[in-house]
Amino acid sequence: MATSSPEAVKKLLDNMQSDLRSLSLECRKKFPPVKEAAESGIVKVKTIAARNTDILAALKESSSEVVQPLLMGCGTKEPKIAQLCLSAIQRLMSHEVVSEAAAGNIINMLWQLMENGLEELKLLQTVLVLLTTNTVVHDDFLSKAIVLCFRLHFTKDTITNNTAAATVRQVVTVVFERLDAEDEQHKDGDAHPPAVQGNSNRRTVSALRPCAKDAYMLFQDLCQLVNADAPYWLVGMTEMTRTFGLELLESVLNDFPRVFLQHQEFSFLLKERVCPLVIKLFSPNIKFRQGTNTPSSPTPVEKPYFPICMRLLRVVSVLIKHFYGLLVTECEIFLSLLVKFLDGDKPQWLQAVAVECIHRLCIQPQLLRSFCQSYDMKPHSTKVFRDIVNALGSFIQSLFIIPTGSNPIVNAQTGTSGIGGPAAAQNGTGMGATVGFTPQPAFEYRGTWIPILNIPVQSPSKAGYLESLDKVEPPTIPDGYAMSVAFSCLLDLVRGITAMIEAELERKAAAAKPEKGVPSSEQQEKPSVTEEENVSRAVWEEMVGACWCGLLAALSLMLDASTDETASENILKAEMTMASLCGKLSLVTPRDAFITAICKASLPPHYALTVLNSSSGGFHKTYSIQGQSVQMISPSSESHQQVVAVGQPLTSQPQGTVMLTAKNIQCMRTLLNLAHCHGSVLGTSWQLVLATLQHLVWILGLKPASGGALKPGRAVEGPSTVLTTAVMTDLPVISNVLSRLFESSQYLDDVSLHHLINALCSLSAEAMDMAFWNNKEPSLFAVAKLLETGLVNMHRIEILWRPLTGHLLEVCQHPNARMREWGAEAVTALIKAGLSFKYNPPLSENQRLQLLLLNPLKELSNIAHSDIRQKQLECVLQILQNEGDSLGPGWPLVLCVIGAIRNDQGESLIRTAFQCLQLVVTDFLPTMPSTCLQIVVDVAGSFGLQNQELNISLTSIGLLWNISDYFFQRGETIEKELEKEEALLQKQAEEKGVPLHRPFHPAPPFDCLWLCLYSKLGELCVDTRPAVRKSGGQTLFSTVGAHGTLLQHATWHTVLWKVLFPLLDRVRESSTTADKEKIESGGGNILIHHSRDTAEKQWAETWVLTLAGVARIFNTRRYLLQSLGEFSKAWDVLLDHIQSAALSKNSEVSLAALKSCQEILQIVTPVKECEKPEGLSGVNMLPFVGPLIPPGPPRVLSRSDSMGERLGRYTVGELNVAGDEIEDSALWWAAWNTWYKIGSESTKPPATCDKLFFIPSQPFLTALVQIFPALYQHIKSGFSMEDLKRLGVILHGAVSVPISSDASPFILPSYTEAVLTSLQEAVLIALDVLQKEICTGPEAMQVMYPAIFDQLLSFVEFSCKAPTYGKLETKNIANAKFNQIQLFAPAEWVALNYVPFAEKSLEVVVDLYQKTACHKAVVNEKVLQKIIKTLRIPLSLKYACPSETTWKMAVSALLKVLSIGLPVARQHASSRKFDTMWPELSNTFEDFLFTKSSPPDNLSIQEFEKNENIDVEVVQLISTDILPYANFIPKEFVGQIMTMLNKGSIHSQSTSFTEAEIDIRMREEFSKVCFETLLQFSFSNKVTTPQEGYISRMALAVLLKRSQDVLHRYIEDERLSGRCPLPRQRVTEIVFVLKAISTLMDSLKKTKPENVDTNTWSQVIALYPTLVECITCTSSEVCSALKEALVPFKDFLQPPVAKVQNGES
Repeated sequence: MATSSPEAVKKLLDNMQSDLRSLSLECRKKFPPVKEAAESGIVKVKTIAARNTDILAALKESSSEVVQPLLMGCGTKEPKIAQLCLSAIQRLMSHEVVSEAAAGNIINMLWQLMENGLEELKLLQTVLVLLTTNTVVHDDFLSKAIVLCFRLHFTKDTITNNTAAATVRQVVTVVFERLDAEDEQHKDGDAHPPAVQGNSNRRTVSALRPCAKDAYMLFQDLCQLVNADAPYWLVGMTEMTRTFGLELLESVLNDFPRVFLQHQEFSFLLKERVCPLVIKLFSPNIKFRQGTNTPSSPTPVEKPYFPICMRLLRVVSVLIKHFYGLLVTECEIFLSLLVKFLDGDKPQWLQAVAVECIHRLCIQPQLLRSFCQSYDMKPHSTKVFRDIVNALGSFIQSLFIIPTGSNPIVNAQTGTSGIGGPAAAQNGTGMGATVGFTPQPAFEYRGTWIPILNIPVQSPSKAGYLESLDKVEPPTIPDGYAMSVAFSCLLDLVRGITAMIEAELERKAAAAKPEKGVPSSEQQEKPSVTEEENVSRAVWEEMVGACWCGLLAALSLMLDASTDETASENILKAEMTMASLCGKLSLVTPRDAFITAICKASLPPHYALTVLNSSSGGFHKTYSIQGQSVQMISPSSESHQQVVAVGQPLTSQPQGTVMLTAKNIQCMRTLLNLAHCHGSVLGTSWQLVLATLQHLVWILGLKPASGGALKPGRAVEGPSTVLTTAVMTDLPVISNVLSRLFESSQYLDDVSLHHLINALCSLSAEAMDMAFWNNKEPSLFAVAKLLETGLVNMHRIEILWRPLTGHLLEVCQHPNARMREWGAEAVTALIKAGLSFKYNPPLSENQRLQLLLLNPLKELSNIAHSDIRQKQLECVLQILQNEGDSLGPGWPLVLCVIGAIRNDQGESLIRTAFQCLQLVVTDFLPTMPSTCLQIVVDVAGSFGLQNQELNISLTSIGLLWNISDYFFQRGETIEKELEKEEALLQKQAEEKGVPLHRPFHPAPPFDCLWLCLYSKLGELCVDTRPAVRKSGGQTLFSTVGAHGTLLQHATWHTVLWKVLFPLLDRVRESSTTADKEKIESGGGNILIHHSRDTAEKQWAETWVLTLAGVARIFNTRRYLLQSLGEFSKAWDVLLDHIQSAALSKNSEVSLAALKSCQEILQIVTPVKECEKPEGLSGVNMLPFVGPLIPPGPPRVLSRSDSMGERLGRYTVGELNVAGDEIEDSALWWAAWNTWYKIGSESTKPPATCDKLFFIPSQPFLTALVQIFPALYQHIKSGFSMEDLKRLGVILHGAVSVPISSDASPFILPSYTEAVLTSLQEAVLIALDVLQKEICTGPEAMQVMYPAIFDQLLSFVEFSCKAPTYGKLETKNIANAKFNQIQLFAPAEWVALNYVPFAEKSLEVVVDLYQKTACHKAVVNEKVLQKIIKTLRIPLSLKYACPSETTWKMAVSALLKVLSIGLPVARQHASSRKFDTMWPELSNTFEDFLFTKSSPPDNLSIQEFEKNENIDVEVVQLISTDILPYANFIPKEFVGQIMTMLNKGSIHSQSTSFTEAEIDIRMREEFSKVCFETLLQFSFSNKVTTPQEGYISRMALAVLLKRSQDVLHRYIEDERLSGRCPLPRQRVTEIVFVLKAISTLMDSLKKTKPENVDTNTWSQVIALYPTLVECITCTSSEVCSALKEALVPFKDFLQPPVAKVQNGES
């Protein structure tokens, strides 16, 4: 109403005047003063109206006067007058024309009326109007007005009471509204103190503005009143109730929160007064425990009072709602109290009220968020939010668990459970079957039945106990009310939190999207945003973290207990919402826990599904709520549900059936819904979801059909699945949803898709494990769904291909054939689908994708099952036929698949794969990239190496030859392509900063291709099968020969080092370790020749072939190889191989090694395999005897620079001339060292006499020795004495080697023929070459003569003493020859007949000595002495020599040598170089002339005489060449010669009397010559030195003394023997002595007298008496000899004249 409009003012004036008139009329009689006042008032009003334009303002100014009459009217205490006045005052007030003073007067007047108990309702009305229409009433007047209302509230009249109560409420509101208005008015002008910060000091009230001050004073007094204290401001209050005070506090707090938040003073009141008050008033509720009556407590505990308690909770709700930020600590206390009210020992009404209060909080998610931030996230604070949720949870659980103690309220609760309760509990599942009866929604759990009441979701209904402000006693609570409210709390909590967080998440997502195009300036502000995001995210995570345990515990229990589909649906929806929210916040543990709960609910109770029982690390079945351990109650066994399906569980062990209820199906639908709608946040919980679905699908009997969709099918074994019609209609829907679920995977983001794939893989892995242990049909759910998922995600196949195919490949390895079949089917289907899918860019341009798609095909090769390999090869064949021409970069993979053969695959699979390869080689070589040719080579090689099918191996070697031909023909094209590719690779490698890696790298790519081919053939050369090795070897060396010209020069280095030498190494190793066991037959009925009947012999053939091949390459490519950097190293390696082959224990290999050696030394020209004569043995290879070009048509060598061709033009004599061009002395010396090592090792005798010791064959040794002369031509310039000694050791060793008796007939001549073997001949030739070189060589070389003599002399010794070969026992050849009758006796070793060799050597010695006797080295090295010493051996043996010719030859040699050597010795007498020779010579004469060996019995007289003549020759040599030169000869020697001649002249016999010796022939002629020589020397006139004369005299004295002794002994013996004649030998001896005496007498006569010493004469004369005594002897022979001896004495009967003269002079 517009009070300022002229009409309104006019009306007001009219009304005022009319009111005053009425008043004057009423008071005219009784109250004249009033009448007067009224009339003057009328005048006053009129005057004001007349004089002022702003009438209202003027009225207000004079209002005290205007109002006065009306107040006086009220003072009359007349009800009628009072009513009239009050109405008029109200009218004035309503037009706001009352001044402050007037208002004060009015209030005073009203107070009086109140005290008088008049017009109470009108009073209240007036006060209300006064305070609501204007703000003039302040301070004390205001307080008085308010007290007035309070006082009226406590009158006896109910109407007045209630009206006053309403007025108080309104007045209190008005006071605070004024404050609001005042703040609004001063909002801009006055800078108000800042908002409240905590507990600041109380400010003086005087600082407040008027309205604020009033409000402050009022609120402060309200607190005082509720606390039962006296008010400060509301003076005059008589009584007050707490309930009313609390209601007023609640309304102020609820309606004017801003006041308390903006004014420090008010907030101070809140903190200091309201909160302590509330806490104080709560105490009885907290302390009270229901049912406990502790007598020990002195004061009885105050019982909770429902009205106060309920109002307190309302106040708390408001405080928490509005002032939470201000009262953080206090709210923590309030909330903790609230939680305590839910304890089981609190009265039921208290629990209900507390639950309602909590419900109010639960519908305010932002508030809950604040709790979380302020308490749960602070380090040392109570976890309030968590406690609230947990308290609800444990409260719900407590309602289900009936305590053991008789609790009256609980009992009442169960007792009053309504009609449906007990009945339902008893009926169990039958309840649902009652026709026409709709059961009441309820929870039933272990016999406890609780109905569900309908609680409106968003705000508690009017029936709520928090609204029962009129109730004084706690009302009775319907059964299930608290449970229903708690249930609503949980659902609202979930809804609120999820709605809030999801809205914020969406907002953030929306805010994040436009950022792509944001200018940089705005982007810089972003960090703060993310920080804020992090904070808010942390809060969300904490909220979920705090509540999920309690929520889940409660919801799971309620879901289990729920008998109502709607309730179940709500619970499931809450669980699903929470799972989704946790997923969005990436909180894995709670997400998995909620999903697990849904999964468990989907399955029958106690279903054994491991993934659910053990999953989610942090999700245990027990949670601690409020310090109590609360069990997560497992599903109750007694089901209240209708069973809709019976099926078999999916377990490894067969079990009985399980039942599915309608609730299980409902949960399954929720699960499908969850997966379908929230798949993107499921992450790892896909595992749980899919595992559960798999089991449900299995129980429901759904089986996979083509393409991976599931269709209803029959169970394979056990009782069939039983389905009710209800679920039968559901099945197609479920099947459809399942398929849609996997089809919708195409809309998932990549990460979620990966989680889905991983989960399916993991499920499949479990199904595989299960199928491992039994032969039941496996669950193919996972494999089918993997295929389905793969097929719908072809457009982004790259991201899931690896895990998908990786797992399917594992399935392919499963032992269960059905499972394996599905795995292979899925893999090949996906590969084919992948290759035929129309990608953008197309597959041909996306090399990486093509390789990715083909890779699993390759991986299938690692699986051993033949059915998988079969499928793989079928797939390859299809790919070749369909995509063969466009495979491009896919070729390597396809080739690898073809080549993935293993020896355990069996022939048929290998044959199939080989057909693929043949197809590739015949049709596709030109279409594939050249880079793949190398793989083709590898694959062909691998078919060569497989050992299942020999024919395939040999055919594949043929394929390799064809491939090499292809390379040869298209060489240029291939080379260009490869070089282009190479440049590309090089560039990529440089960009990455890594070196380029490929086999045989530095070589050009085309050469590398050849090298790969060669190395593959090289591998075939060491195959275990001889046929493959032979074929491989021939192909390798043919290919190198035929196409080697294509290789670049430098590549030959690689051919040598990476192909040929490694091949030699491997062949050598295999040969040396090969088995020596005999192989009976070569498979089938093939017989094996004895030369190949062990693995060792077969490998020997390979070794021969390989070594020959490499040697031939060295020969034919000599110039090319020599120009390479490391030729000398290569040469050394080759020599090393030749050496090890030559020293191998196999005669075939060792001989072939020497032939290879001869080939590389180019002693013979290289001969092609086909032209080699069959029996080419080392024996007839004497290359240095004739020209080097072999007979036959001339050969075209593969290179014109072949060494052999050049050498072919020269004979040995010219070899060194040609050699200068090509000779590299280091190489030849390396060859010499190798030759030396071969020689020294092969000829070294065994250390022990071991039967298994290998002894080299004669052909081998011959070939070895034959190499030397030619080799020597190249090294002679540096050939040293040391080398010569080494050579000697080898030659000596070689000829010492015995031969096997079974080989002897072929090598040895018959024993009677004295012929040299080839080996011996070769040895002598070698020495001959040497000595000829020394002859013509420089002086320095000639010091080698003595060494050659030593060598030859050692051979000469063989004549008497055959050399031993270590400790090996050898038989004489004659004995061994005919021992061959035992066919398989072990071979004996036969010593050769060394006589011819020794004699030949002796001839050489004599010839050589004749040439070199005077040579300085020969003289210095005492060669003559050595010759004599050597000859002494056969000479001393004489008849004991193995061959008669030996000693005779030795004698003639001695005579020849001495005839040359003695003059030389006399020449050098002064240098004493021959001093040591003389004793040797004397011993030799002694040993020969007086040999200890007897002549053979059958020696004829003629023979004996011949032999005696030889002895005589020796003596004659002494007399002609030695004795005449006695002055040049040491006297000891001469003495020894004398003694010897003396001994010979006497020819004394042994004293023993054996018959054999009696017949010994006497060498009379010899004795005579000795005696004559002795005498001749004794009395020679040529005595030049006294020494010589002394020697002569000494010799004579010896002779005479000996004669005397013999005669004496004979006379004695004959006298003693009497008539018995003495032995023949004694007679012979005495006869010889007598003859000797007569000879002596003759000699003395002939000698000049001055040469004979007087002593001699006296000794001769002294003989005479002895001779005379012999006269008596009986033997006629003795007598005649005596006569001859005595006759010469006639000349000595007188001493001769010369003697006298001599004496005189």
